[in-house]
Amino acid sequence: MSISMPAARPLFDYSKYWAECFGPAPFLPMSQDEMDLLGWDSCDIIIVTGDAYVDHPSFGMAIIGRLLEAQGFRVGIISQPDWTSKKDFMKLGKPNLFFGVAAGNMDSMINRYTADRKIRSDDAYTPGGKAGKRPDRASTVYSQRCREAFKGVPIVLGGIEASLRRIAHYDYWQDKVRQSLLLDTKADILLYGNAERAVVEIAQRISRGESIKDMTDIRGTAFVRRDTPQGWFELDSTRIDRPGKVDKIINPYVNTQDTSACAVEQAKGPAAEDDVQVVQLLSHPRLERDKTVIRLPSFEKVKGDSILYAHANRVLHLETNPGNARALVQRHAEKDVWFNPPPIPLTMEEMDYVFGLPYARVPHPAYGDEKIPAYDMIRFSVNIMRGCFGGCTFCSITEHEGRIIQNRSHDSIIREIEEIRDKVPGFTGVISDLGGPTANMYRIACKSPEIEAACRKPSCVFPGICENLNTDHSSLIGLYRKARELPGVKKVLIASGLRYDLAVESPEYVKELVTHHVGGYLKIAPEHTEAGPLNQMMKPGIGSYDRFKQMFEKYTKEAGKEQYLIPYFIAAHPGTTDEDMMNLALWLKRNGFRADQVQAFYPSPMATATAMYHSGKNPLRKVTYKSDAVTIVKGERQRRLHKAFLRYHDPKNWPLLRDALKEMGRADLIGNSKQQLIPAYQPAVEGYKSARRKNSTPEGSKKIGRVLTQHTGLPPRETGAAKKGAKGRAKGAGRPAG
Repeated sequence: MSISMPAARPLFDYSKYWAECFGPAPFLPMSQDEMDLLGWDSCDIIIVTGDAYVDHPSFGMAIIGRLLEAQGFRVGIISQPDWTSKKDFMKLGKPNLFFGVAAGNMDSMINRYTADRKIRSDDAYTPGGKAGKRPDRASTVYSQRCREAFKGVPIVLGGIEASLRRIAHYDYWQDKVRQSLLLDTKADILLYGNAERAVVEIAQRISRGESIKDMTDIRGTAFVRRDTPQGWFELDSTRIDRPGKVDKIINPYVNTQDTSACAVEQAKGPAAEDDVQVVQLLSHPRLERDKTVIRLPSFEKVKGDSILYAHANRVLHLETNPGNARALVQRHAEKDVWFNPPPIPLTMEEMDYVFGLPYARVPHPAYGDEKIPAYDMIRFSVNIMRGCFGGCTFCSITEHEGRIIQNRSHDSIIREIEEIRDKVPGFTGVISDLGGPTANMYRIACKSPEIEAACRKPSCVFPGICENLNTDHSSLIGLYRKARELPGVKKVLIASGLRYDLAVESPEYVKELVTHHVGGYLKIAPEHTEAGPLNQMMKPGIGSYDRFKQMFEKYTKEAGKEQYLIPYFIAAHPGTTDEDMMNLALWLKRNGFRADQVQAFYPSPMATATAMYHSGKNPLRKVTYKSDAVTIVKGERQRRLHKAFLRYHDPKNWPLLRDALKEMGRADLIGNSKQQLIPAYQPAVEGYKSARRKNSTPEGSKKIGRVLTQHTGLPPRETGAAKKGAKGRAKGAGRPAG
């Protein structure tokens, strides 16, 4: 018996709603005046969002709004409403079909708070970058106000906040497990992942008079029901993946319903302790995948037992492949929250359709000349793909977009570049990025559709690149060449994070990238140097970075250019010891890197690393009460210490580092030689400032260089404010994907 990806109805295969006669709007309306100009008496669907409305395919409200418009519906936008009353939620009138509610392009808590739980001073998705334009837990607040504004109107919940909080989840800000967002919001249905298929089907079915309460068969949705319906077979997750003895490993490509194949795998003997385990599905005469639901431990159980929480997180992540995922259900008091399998990925034709809709590509005119930082960052960039098969445990891309890459065609991408060139104000000939979640997963996929549909591995590139993964970069190389040959395009840069362990499999790609598409700096994310944290992150060893660095420098030299790698690192990730951070700091110093900024691990809802953080266990392997604990960094002092190691060169961190090194028995690293990490005495920081003012001559600068050298052990060219292009520029924030 072979497994294949289930079929899905194409997005453009629906009959258009009657309001198609109005045609596309220049912008989806945000006021009654705009509706009047369009000749509308009402909206069919109103999208409420926590972001400023930018009519660009990098913004969720624009994609969903334009897609529904293309289906013939009249779509209005309520952007960043005043949530203290229902007034703003009534300004477009009552929607005929439903409210679509989303917190925005980011989880509202991550948007508002730093990893240290401090309120951010800005918001990139707001005009002027102003903070405070959306509430905490925006999805919940917006849903409540929609209910107050118009009782009885269905609420469809979506966006990344809904995706990552669809199940009982650990909430970093309250340091507790919260119930499914669906119950907090009292929405009628929740859409997770890229929701184009689901939202179109819901809109079409409501428009035909079907009750949203009856829509229990749509993939990529969650909803409340009282009991498992007749005809379904229910499996207890703790029976198929017992929090007990570690089972023998099953080949992730084996069909686990094939008992003969399972018997062969079991005969191979016990699994190594480090192997990634899979959820086994035991044969049963009544069992059919599309009529099987896995019951996770209830909200009340995972709230009170962190081991069961880690177990539930593990099962959830192993049921994410659209080709073989089963439905999940989790009890919350007297209600079941039911999760249908993930949506079927969009085909290339559908991706072209979605990205080819009539976007204005600029912010709504209501914002005037106010800058929206998130838009300024992406206005000259092009998203060429979706998804990520890296599976990094700290990242939410795979959980939201899936691990099967969804690609656009060359023609679609080239048309968008031409639109940017011809329509977007301020274009100077430079495309700032051709990328997406990663720079170089475009058109990369499993060699076998059958294996892809059956696989349960959480990553295609960890602990090494899967032998079934096609790492051919030729289509991406061809795209780069076409893009830079376009008239009016002077330069095409690659700014998305590069998956360097994939890139080294294609020297031709690395040469093409380095020769033509690096603007002086290239971001990559080794994240760490030590095996402990890297294994918990599911990231490659530092040897992959070294190999890529050699290729980068070789091709840079051949091109006659001066270009540098910008490595990104994470502090305080689960699995990281103080010694790991010390070794990373020594590596940074040895290689002449000084981090300008530091990214501390941020426990986002539903991420595997967050389950590690909460439970102290590793859900990548069988979770048991007796399984080895994962080192967790939670205390404020230890988190500050781990960040301080990344900025070992900053005198403000030296007192903390000295104390820590002495406690660790590594006082030998305190001193003024190049081999030591930090100096033995503390400089007067104010003295530096006055010295800089007094020594503005070249000779004075040399004096300051000598003083800094005494304190850091680095040569003058690698201290202070390094000249542009200097080797010692590393960062730890602004996460590149992968």
